[in-house]
Amino acid sequence: MYTRIFRAFYFLQFFSFGSLFPLLSVYLKDEVGLSGTEIGMIMSISPIVMIFIQPIWGMVSDYTRQPVQVLIVSLLGTAFFGFMYSLVHSYMWLLVIAALLAVMQSGIVPLSDSITLHYVQKANERYGSIRLWGALGFATAVPIAGQIAQMFHLRFIFYIFVALLITSSVLAWKLPKEQSSAKVNIREGMKELVRIPPFLLFLLTTFLVFGPIYANNFYFGILITDLGGTLAGVGIAFLLAAGSEAPFMKFADGVVRKFGMMNVLFVATALSCARWLFYFFEPPLMIVYATTIVQGASVGLFIPAALQYVRDVTPAHVRTTAVSLYATVGNGLGSWFCTFVGGYILERWTIEHVYLFFGLLTFGGMVIFAWQSKKTLRKLYEF
Repeated sequence: MYTRIFRAFYFLQFFSFGSLFPLLSVYLKDEVGLSGTEIGMIMSISPIVMIFIQPIWGMVSDYTRQPVQVLIVSLLGTAFFGFMYSLVHSYMWLLVIAALLAVMQSGIVPLSDSITLHYVQKANERYGSIRLWGALGFATAVPIAGQIAQMFHLRFIFYIFVALLITSSVLAWKLPKEQSSAKVNIREGMKELVRIPPFLLFLLTTFLVFGPIYANNFYFGILITDLGGTLAGVGIAFLLAAGSEAPFMKFADGVVRKFGMMNVLFVATALSCARWLFYFFEPPLMIVYATTIVQGASVGLFIPAALQYVRDVTPAHVRTTAVSLYATVGNGLGSWFCTFVGGYILERWTIEHVYLFFGLLTFGGMVIFAWQSKKTLRKLYEF
């Protein structure tokens, strides 16, 4: 019963994200009439806010021991500010609403993942087989929401976003509620996490690997159009990339058990590194489309393995905080850093040099995973 609810919840949650964020810049440009610089400022608000706010959601969840209720607050708050987004047209007010939306939205994914990880461990289910429904939701949302916006009005992307988040909050209420009378001291919990060397090292690799993956969402369209592609081609590329994650997520848990967590993380990182470096050499457009499938293997394997690793190396009473920090470093700090530096590189050189930068960062993460994998094998051999 719970597994079906989780699947529907992830599908609707990520469908809501896919219906809004890929088309938001188009709305701000065509309907509101903002300049490129203004759009860039608004779009960069989210990762900056997440750097500071995302860990707080995890701390609140760990402190209250009511993650489902905290998740529902995050979902409904995001829906509210998503609706407010559609009502304002002033640049300054849009900045404020975008920041408030990011504050509420930053809790959704880490809280959802933490609740799901707790459930799959107790129910002997596979995280990847649940999380893949999020990839399917995002992949199907972009063309459907785009078609609806074209038939009616671009403002409808907000209505879809709000309606599905409210529906998701209803489903979230039916998720298993893990409660405990024990409460964690937030300051002591953070001190405990920073004293775990494997966790801190993993945060560094998350920054190096996931920063380029998230920043790619901003620059991939530029690469395609630079190579002669169209805006419709950009949509197809994102559909292929997000859709290909689902089958890999389905089998990720089995792959981790068979080949080992560090080996899977290394291979997933190596695939991302090869993809970014390949783009530096200006490949033919059709080959670029084909390489979007690599995202399925790299991201589809990395996300389940990474979350399981965070769960394995951190204490249970601060686990939601740990998951939130992991999401903050990749989706917040890493995304902001790579997007910011990528823009600087693009202004002075070319989009291909941006991907060279992404490849070099990811190579650093690959080296760390290779070292950890070798270290693990050495321990097993000595044992």
